[in-house]
Amino acid sequence: MAALAGPTLKFEREAWKAGAHWVAGVDEVGVGPLAGPVTAACVALPAGRRFKWYRFVNDSKVLPEKTRVELAAEIRAAVPYAIGWADPAEIDRVNIYQARKLCMLRAFESLAVTPDAIISDALPLPLPNVRAVIDGDALSVAVAAASIVAKVARDALMEEMCGRYPGYAFCRNKGYPTPEHKALLLARGPCEIHRRSFAPVAQFSLAL
Repeated sequence: MAALAGPTLKFEREAWKAGAHWVAGVDEVGVGPLAGPVTAACVALPAGRRFKWYRFVNDSKVLPEKTRVELAAEIRAAVPYAIGWADPAEIDRVNIYQARKLCMLRAFESLAVTPDAIISDALPLPLPNVRAVIDGDALSVAVAAASIVAKVARDALMEEMCGRYPGYAFCRNKGYPTPEHKALLLARGPCEIHRRSFAPVAQFSLAL
């Protein structure tokens, strides 16, 4: 695994220097899909320790799948982490922006440690000591690690959904609006995990 130029510990070091012990990064994935949940992960990094995988993490979108899976396993084995979900019905009810916050807060509720400082990927959160950083998953090691854990968890769930809801190619598209997914949606109509508040799903439903 080759090291990539990318996130650093700049924000984490600033928090550690200010007295924090646990600095948690949080990020969410699955904002754009037409189906499936939005998923967040938080990953807490301790002061005074360094892990080899720090050099390899990056925004999950730029990493190959195999690399993401390997890094997610290393991250989960090394430091406290937690995952939060907001399902399609909740997304439809509260909107995707609020669902993003909801799954992040749920991740923190499940985290085994209480972070002294939090680095969020752009979103402000109603939690103490939150620093919202635009493009945080490309700039912060903790946020990048969270994006990887969240992406791998959501992809695994969508592969399960592929078997539960056959005919939508969720194994390949993970719910994202690919041409194949749109064609299948038009032919079959939405299933239980499609986001009916999203315009393409509503349009395809009406086209039947």
